[in-house]
Amino acid sequence: MVNPIKNRAKDSTHVKWSYSYRAKMMRKLTGVNPRRLCSMAAEQSGRESRLYRRLSALGATKGSVTETINEYMREGRVVKKYELEKCVKELRKYKRYQHALEIMEWMEKRGINLSFGDYGVRLDLIAKVQGIAAAEKYFGSLSPSMQNQSTYGALLNCYCVEKMTDKALSLFEKMDQLNFTSKSLGFNNLMSLYMRLGQPEKVPPLVQEMKNRKVSLCTFSYNILMNSYSCLDDIEGVERVFEEIKQENAKECDWTTYSNLAVAYVKAGLHEKAVLALKKLEEEMDPRNREAYHYLISLHARISNLGEVYRIWDSLKRFLEKTNSTYLVMLQSFSKLNDINGLEKCYEEWESNCSTYDMRLANNVIGAYLRHDMLNDAEKVFHCALKRSQGPFFLAQEMFMLFYLRKRQIDHARLCMEAIASQLKENKWRPKNETINKFLEYFVEERDVDGAEEFYKFLKKVNCLNSDVYSSLLRTYVAANRTPDDMMLRIKEDGIEMSCELEELLKSVCPG
Repeated sequence: MVNPIKNRAKDSTHVKWSYSYRAKMMRKLTGVNPRRLCSMAAEQSGRESRLYRRLSALGATKGSVTETINEYMREGRVVKKYELEKCVKELRKYKRYQHALEIMEWMEKRGINLSFGDYGVRLDLIAKVQGIAAAEKYFGSLSPSMQNQSTYGALLNCYCVEKMTDKALSLFEKMDQLNFTSKSLGFNNLMSLYMRLGQPEKVPPLVQEMKNRKVSLCTFSYNILMNSYSCLDDIEGVERVFEEIKQENAKECDWTTYSNLAVAYVKAGLHEKAVLALKKLEEEMDPRNREAYHYLISLHARISNLGEVYRIWDSLKRFLEKTNSTYLVMLQSFSKLNDINGLEKCYEEWESNCSTYDMRLANNVIGAYLRHDMLNDAEKVFHCALKRSQGPFFLAQEMFMLFYLRKRQIDHARLCMEAIASQLKENKWRPKNETINKFLEYFVEERDVDGAEEFYKFLKKVNCLNSDVYSSLLRTYVAANRTPDDMMLRIKEDGIEMSCELEELLKSVCPG
């Protein structure tokens, strides 16, 4: 197989003959000069990109989807259904679900006929934006003809994503009765559910059930089966599935198959085999597939292959426009490989050219700097982000908090905590367990009851109280040889479930 990145050149005579032959055939089949078709395609692509650019910019500018599309049309432009569908697809890819849903609502208001698949997409978007209850209500409002394989499948996917096992299994059973499970999609959803629930052992029996029913496995089915064996630390099972794909269903073997194989090898510590799988991934991928590049870069970083990370980064830049997501993958890789020089150059390149400031990239660099005790550099990035981004800044502030705790600088850590607390009126945020534990450990070690009580108030404000927090609070009282007031009453008022450890601590601190 020819590597599409390394070997792009071919015999020029062959290329010219091939183009000439295709051109003649195209004229016969379409009656249109192929150059005109290329021009039409370019014009169509340009029109789509112009509309998408405006819609994608709504995250950084004022205005609504309806206003944007209507303004676009007032300029004399025609909006086709397929253009809107492509915009929906792109917005979903970047998790801009609210705007994607607004496009579909605009389409319906304008009387644009929706396909069965469109109804399924809309149901999925409603679940993501408004919740499962709203999606169920929408499904119930559909006519019987619209309650079909697409919409049933979309609702099943929603249940599986939200780990609603009982509803998912019940709906799958109903779909089975309606003969909506003759293809792999429903089974794939259930397999994904089991993987999310941490029950990979339930995936192989489900695949066997598909085989018993003569349901064809697709690429995704095989990939998730490989992942299940990997999670079970059964690398032989992973390889067995891979061999089955090659021998019995080769058409379902694509770059994602090799990506999953490489992930399994990396997890198993078989780096030489992982490198071979990544080489095959590179041969199978389309050189303009951004996602494939991202996997290549990330997986080479996981096996500490810095040279390959740089080589693939250079290849990507030749074929594709650099996006925020691509820069993020690179920054994560440089951070993992402790290549601070590479990280700095990459970040500076992005920051000087980005059209939309993405706080995720700044957070990644801040985290890398703090891990290397480069506090001043981290602060510079953070202060710049404060000027250029609307936030939220919780993650960055929490990273600073952990840094100061590691350095035993509790006053600075508290300032970060107070900064977060001041922003909580309009934003929901919960600290990581690591952050909570580091604070609690510090208070116990330092016998700092007042600090522990102040932190307790903070955790109550962000709804993070549990029996472990109370146990730590009581251990702080024990360490400081102090007796708390009304602790049992506080525990009851906060609705804390009594654990054995908490009960024993209460007896030792409040013997009465």
